[in-house]
Amino acid sequence: MAKRATRGPVPLTPSRLRTALRRVALACLLLIAPTTPLRAEGNAFDLAGPSLRVSVTHGEVTLPLSQVPNLSPGDRIRVVADLPVEQSAHYRMVLAFLRGATNPPPKEWLAEARTWKAKEAAIDVRVPEGAQQALVFLVPDTGGALDAVAKAVREQPGAFVRASQELNQAMLDRTRLETFLDQVRRRDPTDVARISPKLADSLAIKLDSACLLRQTDPRAACLAQSGNAAVLADSQTSSIAQTLAGAPANIALQLSATPQGGFGYYSGYIGVMRDLARMLGAFQSAQLRFIPALSVPRAGRIELLLNTVPSFRKPQSVLVAALPTVAPPTLPVLSVKSADPLCLTRPGLVLPVGGAPLVFSTDYPRAMSLRVPTAAGTMLDLPVTASPADGGFVVGDVGTPPVPLAVGAEARLQGYWGFQPFDGPRFRLVSPAPNAWRADGSTMVVGRETPLVLTGGAASCVSDVWLERDGARRPVTWTAEADGTLALKVPLTGIEPGPVALLIRSHGVDQPSRLDLRAYAEAARLTGFAFHAGDRAGTLTGTRLDQVRTLQVGAITFRAKKLGRDGTTDRLDMAAEASAAEEIKAGELSGSATLADGRSVRVPVRVMPARPAATVIATSLEPAASGAAVPLALARPDLVPQDARLTFSVRAAGATRFTSRDRIEVEAGETGGSARLPVRLQDDRVAIATLDPVAALGDAARGPLRFRLVQGEVAGDWKPLGTLVRLPRISSITCATDAATCTLTGSGLFLLRSITGGGETAIADGFTGGTIQVPRPADGRLTLHLRDAQDAAATVSVPQTAAAAASESSRQGQ
Repeated sequence: MAKRATRGPVPLTPSRLRTALRRVALACLLLIAPTTPLRAEGNAFDLAGPSLRVSVTHGEVTLPLSQVPNLSPGDRIRVVADLPVEQSAHYRMVLAFLRGATNPPPKEWLAEARTWKAKEAAIDVRVPEGAQQALVFLVPDTGGALDAVAKAVREQPGAFVRASQELNQAMLDRTRLETFLDQVRRRDPTDVARISPKLADSLAIKLDSACLLRQTDPRAACLAQSGNAAVLADSQTSSIAQTLAGAPANIALQLSATPQGGFGYYSGYIGVMRDLARMLGAFQSAQLRFIPALSVPRAGRIELLLNTVPSFRKPQSVLVAALPTVAPPTLPVLSVKSADPLCLTRPGLVLPVGGAPLVFSTDYPRAMSLRVPTAAGTMLDLPVTASPADGGFVVGDVGTPPVPLAVGAEARLQGYWGFQPFDGPRFRLVSPAPNAWRADGSTMVVGRETPLVLTGGAASCVSDVWLERDGARRPVTWTAEADGTLALKVPLTGIEPGPVALLIRSHGVDQPSRLDLRAYAEAARLTGFAFHAGDRAGTLTGTRLDQVRTLQVGAITFRAKKLGRDGTTDRLDMAAEASAAEEIKAGELSGSATLADGRSVRVPVRVMPARPAATVIATSLEPAASGAAVPLALARPDLVPQDARLTFSVRAAGATRFTSRDRIEVEAGETGGSARLPVRLQDDRVAIATLDPVAALGDAARGPLRFRLVQGEVAGDWKPLGTLVRLPRISSITCATDAATCTLTGSGLFLLRSITGGGETAIADGFTGGTIQVPRPADGRLTLHLRDAQDAAATVSVPQTAAAAASESSRQGQ
């Protein structure tokens, strides 16, 4: 197209006119979708045109056009064409105001200047009331050219309204793309991959991460080249729509930060192609050809970029550039990307914002600052700078020492959007305070990396943390949590128990804060303490319970008594110092255990329902059928023969009442055998149970018997029931007439410790014999001392015939 545009005039036929119009339309479409902004191609806006110096005065303030997002009626505009000194071709500059597609502007809304004359080179006019758009034309100084431009503008204003909107929109999108590429070019290759995602998010640009893997030189071209599916990627068109993040509706919202992008003409960005040839038909005549010029703000000037070589032959080229739209100001809507508190003293503090990419790609925001309320009641204004690579506004130096902030106050981003005052979002700020950190309820254990949570300070301001012991420092791994706490992993490997210190350095503070703590040995792990209502003792479970000294439950103090172990769990019996413990009601409580090193550990306490209680009323024994010929008489009523059946009755004590589901548990003390016996009820206060010792407890059961009442899962205290003993079976006792001894015959004689009567006969351990020689008893009775209890014994009578024979033998001897 560029080559054909430089040819001389040809006869104008209808077919050639249609062809020319289609070419103009194509050129305008290329304006909307600049596919390769870094390479010089025939359809790219890469041809440098003249520059304009435009300033706008609103009230008492004058700004360059690059800082003006919109014009207002009454604004004074000064436009100067910045042409080279050796410029040979003369251009007339025309500034035209438009007032809508269907309302032609009056003649006086067009102003001109002769750029080659120093005194007439500038246009200085006010924006008329009712104007909506403004265009600048650079017209070759040939006869009739200026009148042709004025005629075209007044006859078909709608074409120029649409051209103004499209040119402004293309300019805004180009600023975003150029900002992205400029940031990439200036970065070290190793830094590009890090900043590119945040940069693309700030500017609402789609990023192809594969481009970041290329070498330095072609990287920027890849990121902007549609053929490589990068920034301007689209499989169907080269539309800039595909460079934007989100759906078309979101695109419109993001671009509406200025009136230049807020009119809803996004068809070029969502793939809808228009017939611009028909729309721009008024641009053409036999003498003139209108060339769209893309405005690029640079250092106070407006550089015009062309995609077609201008022609000074007929039809001569007229350059068309757009000025900002005349409309009420529309302020950008910025969103805060993080609700976490920000540290005011952090170097290079970034206020993370998004939602309006033109904030980062244009000079529209100016004199931006962060207004910070201080504890003294004053306001501190800090300068801020938009940084797309950082994803927000970077706060300038706050100075030292850090300024105390007002409690709960929020800082506000403020400045100007063009001429309009702008109040942005608010941010939660914190600043470090000396000696504010606390480690409430936390314990550090030596020999391992110990987690520790600190509160009270400004976590987001922390820069370094060390552990100090005896003058030596160790770095500590830390994380600033969203709730404002500081989560540490304290390295205590190889450190003995004792005093340590944490040194916490914060941004903006010269000296670190010091937090003195103590490192302990491996702490006891306390699972819980349980006892029954009405008891004065309970059991603490856990590990390393040897460290526990006391347990406080309310006003009651329990002290450690006996430590035992059940598998891998320690069990520590603890008893209360006062009878008031019996008044604690059933339920879930909390206690505090004191360890040997002085630490306090919280302990869950469970007070279970009161234990059921019962006392023995009466007992009776039913001897078992025995093959023994000689009966034995037990010396004490509490002795229970192993082969007898014991029936006993119990009475409920206190508030206890019997039910048919209750059980009486019986245990033989020495062997540990136990059995749960069903009960028969006389009524709800009296119950009867029967024990068959061998069947219930085993043939090895012996020693003290005890019982307790069990109701559901709750068992009462153990109460004595008797002493279970095993008896030998005595088959006969014979005494010879002429002998001084008697022979005791039977089985199980090893169950005897000794026999007394006429003297004492000891029974050896492990005796297996069936007879024992004993002295004749003078009174005809032998006492058998049993092994199963120290003072348990049974008596046996020597048969009368044997006794009489003994007596007779004694008399004959006299």
